[in-house]
Amino acid sequence: MPESTSTEIKLSASALKVLEKRYLRKDEEGRIIDDPEGLFRRVAKAVASVELHFGKSEAEATDMENKFYELMATLKFLPNSPTLMNAGRRLGQLSACFVLPIEDSMDSIFEAVKNAALIHKSGGGTGFSFTKLRPKGDIVGSTKGISSGPLSFMTVFDSATEAIKQGGTRRGANMGILRVDHPDIMDFISAKEDKTKLNNFNLSIAMTDVFMDALKNDAEYDLINPHTHIPTSKLKAKEVYNEIVNRAWKTGEPGIIFMDRMNQYNPTPSVGTIESTNPCGEQPLLAYESCNLGSINLSRFVTNGLETASGTSASAGIDWNALKETVSLAVHFLDNVIDINKYPLEKIEAATKANRKIGLGVMGWADMLIQLGIPYNSDDASKLANEVMQFIQVESKTESFALAGERGSFPNFEKSIYANGAPMRNATTTTIAPTGTLSILASCSSGIEPLFAVSFVRNVLEGTKLYEVNQVFEKIAKERGFWSRELIEKIAGHGTLQDIDEVPDDIKKIFTTAHDISPLDHIRMQAAFQKHIDNAVSKTVNFSHNATVKDVEDVYMMAYGLGCKGVTVYRDGSRDEQVLSTGRHDSIPRQNEQKETETAPDVEAPAQKITPRKRPDVIKGTTRLMKTGCGNLYVTINEDESGNLFEIFTQMGKAGGCAASQAEAIGRLVSLAFRSNIEPVEIEKQLRGISCHSPAWAAGGKIASCSDAISKAIERYLEHSDSTNGNGSSPRKDISMLCGACPDCGGAVENEGGCAVCRDCGFTKCS
Repeated sequence: MPESTSTEIKLSASALKVLEKRYLRKDEEGRIIDDPEGLFRRVAKAVASVELHFGKSEAEATDMENKFYELMATLKFLPNSPTLMNAGRRLGQLSACFVLPIEDSMDSIFEAVKNAALIHKSGGGTGFSFTKLRPKGDIVGSTKGISSGPLSFMTVFDSATEAIKQGGTRRGANMGILRVDHPDIMDFISAKEDKTKLNNFNLSIAMTDVFMDALKNDAEYDLINPHTHIPTSKLKAKEVYNEIVNRAWKTGEPGIIFMDRMNQYNPTPSVGTIESTNPCGEQPLLAYESCNLGSINLSRFVTNGLETASGTSASAGIDWNALKETVSLAVHFLDNVIDINKYPLEKIEAATKANRKIGLGVMGWADMLIQLGIPYNSDDASKLANEVMQFIQVESKTESFALAGERGSFPNFEKSIYANGAPMRNATTTTIAPTGTLSILASCSSGIEPLFAVSFVRNVLEGTKLYEVNQVFEKIAKERGFWSRELIEKIAGHGTLQDIDEVPDDIKKIFTTAHDISPLDHIRMQAAFQKHIDNAVSKTVNFSHNATVKDVEDVYMMAYGLGCKGVTVYRDGSRDEQVLSTGRHDSIPRQNEQKETETAPDVEAPAQKITPRKRPDVIKGTTRLMKTGCGNLYVTINEDESGNLFEIFTQMGKAGGCAASQAEAIGRLVSLAFRSNIEPVEIEKQLRGISCHSPAWAAGGKIASCSDAISKAIERYLEHSDSTNGNGSSPRKDISMLCGACPDCGGAVENEGGCAVCRDCGFTKCS
């Protein structure tokens, strides 16, 4: 029998932290009783045991176990998180995503609620289409009552998810989809305006070709009652589209999915129609299907890298033979997962095994480009994306064909688009999924995203900062002599190299970050990969805070024109602003809105003297702890007997210093403004977002400076006084998640891959 391998597992400190928090086994006392080698060995052994089901010997199964172990231990490939967590353990549920059907009946609706709860408990995410539910106000035939519509039932699913996640090891996540021709579409578009609802849902609109044609021709289109299939009214396509784009600009939601295009590439159209996807939109599935995902770390397949001779094709720096071997082994691994998986429902097991869909994707794409010296936003990058993904697609199909020869085609093969061709083991083989947590384990960039930052600050303990730097950048900076601790601190404060004078221009071009790249370049990269993907691509198109609504509209139209299957956008700070403004839309810049200026009016008005109110002897208030990059800041806000804000006192955790004196000065000026009857909202707005060199992250979001902390303290005070629900707590749920801070550790949450992930502890919104 072959001996087991003993490959050294080289993990970063961040990877070890995430493994310990989220993946390694613990005893009843919460003590870790596992290690990385044990985890990978457990997973490899469980997945390789499937070999015995197909007539392989014990020795052959052990040999495959060793290959699977090497695949993961070298960080060339990692399966989705449920497989890492549960393979070889009692739960044994290994799928990341599921789609459940919802028909227009109470039985179907609450059957779906129950099934979703079971899936979330097992560690999976769920996608739903609510399109078949009759619109609000419709007559219910059996009772002659009035239908409350899809949105009312979505809140039931949301509440169930909220309850399950409180006791589960992974956060439940949902995708909610409604067709653009549903009569309740306008309500759906604005569904997340109320921040207390649907926080466990990603929302996407299923765009149809009919709608896109009407949009192109500036025409109306029909809204169709899903119960009667009869048109009920018409809407101007452009007006609906404008509302979608405006909402996406403001909050990042709803996303859009080109559903007819997804069905155009449905591998089993005679089996069923695709109506929904998984929570991040990259995996279209039929009713009750699940999918098993995994990602290849492309950064591990660069050979010569920047040493490649000038003028030589970038592909010459890639180890294609090693990549081919990894693709074949990864497809074999994922196919095995289908057979060893313990499914939460019999219907899911039957549907999954009937089509045997797998989704092999990539991570570390930005790292590969950097190592090869190729700017992310270049034609060379798009060409290489096309070449790399086409290679993976072809090799994945070759392995699926080989497995079909050994084990048989998927049962629905004769009903598939492959029926007249070579036998296939899997109806689909490729998907680009979010890899937030996996990329931390593999110490690489996420999915096909650009770098989120070249250097960033990780808060280890209170007052202790650890600067994390891209390893390739560190190597180059040291080799070329411009490395320094001061430089790294400066880069972490800026978030980009583009305005750092010490960094040479040729290095700036290579180390582009998400916000250095135009939104259109984001879409070009997504489209380049989509050409050779069976399913879809999960990617976030990042916009600067100053982006206009027209910018978002251009990206949507470009995505449709280039053949993408969906789009997710995120404008920097958009969700922060909306959530923290408690619905005050005046705090959000509108399209083409000019910033307020401080120039004098055309006609000089008579000067008016403002006399501040005198301080009473007794006053009441509260003190709030705000974490800043300079340490803890205690902000005391007092109000007068009428309930009007009257004064602010600040105290730094450490007395003295410039930060403490500045905070005191701000407090005195704010107090003067309060006592002069200036609206607190206006004061908070002026202080908000002011940045310093040392930002921090807390449970309420990013704290850019001490003045920003004071603005947030004022805002939360106003929220509490305005919207207390009777027990002293704000009714808003999950505010930390929407604000860009991790609800588990307070670290920075990055929006990427159609999801959000904390680089400190590995928490992800999508699972």
